[in-house]
Amino acid sequence: MAKKRPSTSIVPLSCEPVDLIADVRALVGGGEAIDAALLDAAMRGWSRNTRRAFRSDLTLWDGWCRKHGVSACEASPADVAAWIRALAGIDTPDMTPRAAATIERYLVHVGWAYRMAGLPDPTADPLVKFERKAARKHLGVRQRQARAIRFKGDIADLDSPACGVCLAHLIKACRRDALGLRDAALLRIAYDTGARRSELVAIDVAHVEGPDAEGAGILNIPSSKTDQAGEGGEAYLAPATMVAIARWREVGGIDKGPLLRRVVTHFDGSIDRIGAARLHPNSIGLIYKRLVRRAWEKRLLGEMSEAELDRWLKAVSSHSIRVGVAQDNFAAGEGLPAIMQAYRWRDARTVMRYGAKLAMKSGASARLAKRFSEQG
Repeated sequence: MAKKRPSTSIVPLSCEPVDLIADVRALVGGGEAIDAALLDAAMRGWSRNTRRAFRSDLTLWDGWCRKHGVSACEASPADVAAWIRALAGIDTPDMTPRAAATIERYLVHVGWAYRMAGLPDPTADPLVKFERKAARKHLGVRQRQARAIRFKGDIADLDSPACGVCLAHLIKACRRDALGLRDAALLRIAYDTGARRSELVAIDVAHVEGPDAEGAGILNIPSSKTDQAGEGGEAYLAPATMVAIARWREVGGIDKGPLLRRVVTHFDGSIDRIGAARLHPNSIGLIYKRLVRRAWEKRLLGEMSEAELDRWLKAVSSHSIRVGVAQDNFAAGEGLPAIMQAYRWRDARTVMRYGAKLAMKSGASARLAKRFSEQG
């Protein structure tokens, strides 16, 4: 990202501070001096995921500058504005537009790189601020929400039978071998704790306490997305979850180290071995999708068409159970502060957004519409 880039290539997927410092140094150019201590402290203060995103975003900006003959260290606000229009699909309709929130993240990280390098920050110019506003207006600022996986599905009464895509049906769809026992433990832990994917894969055997006299347990969560200082947190594990964990540990011979591990299968689906390494965060959403498809194949989802299944598979993510937990808590009458405290949320707006669709179905407009439809 400078007048003369180093000939050595960037280490793929690396997010170590030393590699990110080299990237910011490249932004400045060989003839400029930067405060390496400041850069090192900033990089070490960020989480690993933030460092990874920072490096990815700088690489994207560097690629755009190179493609358009712009020296990144001399980029002007007009160059940044043109980049925003390209990302939003305003100037280049053939380019896949990024979400407004994604563009904002790019600009924050690029701006940080310029400021760390002691260069004027072109992202802070009024022209760029107006282009950001125009991009948000063009794209819309509402983020696509992962489709919720609730315990019994989309029901109004929590005592009603399970229906459609729900945790109860995904648990029934789990295989009866080691893979199924791992999946069942994962599903139950994810629902009880509302854990993010990074928190799930970070669980070690030593983090699980119990069972107590009632069969319940406690999960110690050392750190999370909103707890980079590592203050830690705790979450309740139901007796059924503790049983699922015990069954998985027994079949896997897992006495210490990572709890949720990869199960390697042969081409025909039979079990090859249970790995020693923890699951990758990206695998969580894929496991949920696989179980949704398996539940559909086992006729557990009712009269669901293949087209509706495809829509579900596109909308399910590693966050789906966390969204479902929030909706079930609202349906059970739990208050916002209690939900935020129990599941480690910092932003009330996020939780309220998760409960918005549930509130819409039970709100004034829904009650009035239902009343008149019954009289028609």
